[in-house]
Amino acid sequence: MTVLSLAESIKQAAIAQGFDVVGISRLTIQDCEPFPQQPDTTPLPAKSLLKHLHDWMAFGYHGTMQWMGKEPERRADPRKVLPDCQSIISVGINYWTDKDPDEGPGNGRIARYAWGKDYHRLFKKRLKNLELSIAKLAPDATTRSYADTGPVMEKVWAQRAGLGWIGKHSNLVSSDFGSWLLLGEVLTNLELAPDEPGTDLCGTCTLCLQACPTNAITEPYIVDATKCISYLTIEYREDLETIPPALRTKMGNRIFGCDDCLDVCPYNVNALPTTDTAFFPSPITQSPNLGLLSHMNEDTFAHTFEGTPIRRPKHAGFQRNVQVAMANDITLSKSPNAAQQS
Repeated sequence: MTVLSLAESIKQAAIAQGFDVVGISRLTIQDCEPFPQQPDTTPLPAKSLLKHLHDWMAFGYHGTMQWMGKEPERRADPRKVLPDCQSIISVGINYWTDKDPDEGPGNGRIARYAWGKDYHRLFKKRLKNLELSIAKLAPDATTRSYADTGPVMEKVWAQRAGLGWIGKHSNLVSSDFGSWLLLGEVLTNLELAPDEPGTDLCGTCTLCLQACPTNAITEPYIVDATKCISYLTIEYREDLETIPPALRTKMGNRIFGCDDCLDVCPYNVNALPTTDTAFFPSPITQSPNLGLLSHMNEDTFAHTFEGTPIRRPKHAGFQRNVQVAMANDITLSKSPNAAQQS
């Protein structure tokens, strides 16, 4: 079996497992001195991934996410995760549902990717099945897969594999799927034929920078997580009082994540709705009533959001987010009893 046919067979196996897009990138000799360089097609600074990560953290942009700084060399070099890694198979799943959130009076807003089931579980099953398929195609292959849970800079490798390009909001953009791809990857020792890297098509557009409510995108391609609403509502675990009042006001009605920089991307015009029911919204995720949510105890919260990403900030963090949104909701703040009446 030729290298090309093996690569194509693996891609077919990935599509058969339910991935919407798949591509392959290779580690090269240049990648070894000392770490992978940014491809020529991206406007990101021409420096190593490790240096880019160190610089970002030096500004404190990672906030309380200390795990980002744990073994940065491992995060920047796939060979330190899988010692004989030669290729990276990047896969993506479209989660766009073509439905609008109900942001009527008294409702919060939940990021679209969290409207349905936890995508980590979905990826884990499909990636493991893909690894089994690879083992059948190439019995000597070694593989290791991740979906947003391992020390892999997945957006960089997804761009190298041709799935899209890293947009100015720092997320991957696809000319076919817009800003609505979730990513995973399989590291392997196989020497697979690589795809052409994605070319940055953002041009002079700055809509995502303008749309960010908290100005968390400090410059194109650079995000200060400590100002990002997704970070504040999901990863940040401290009390409400530790969030600066100016930031709390700008968080608006967002209680889990934020889609603002994604919503405005012009390439979303080409996005096709997913047929994967795992991403379909439930009434409470599409129309999250703040009054109802504010009265959830820990058990009700755990039961209501079982199997969804919304459990990540835990009950205390989620209730903090709801309280911020209620304070920002004019219809609720006017009347102390409005939440109880809703």
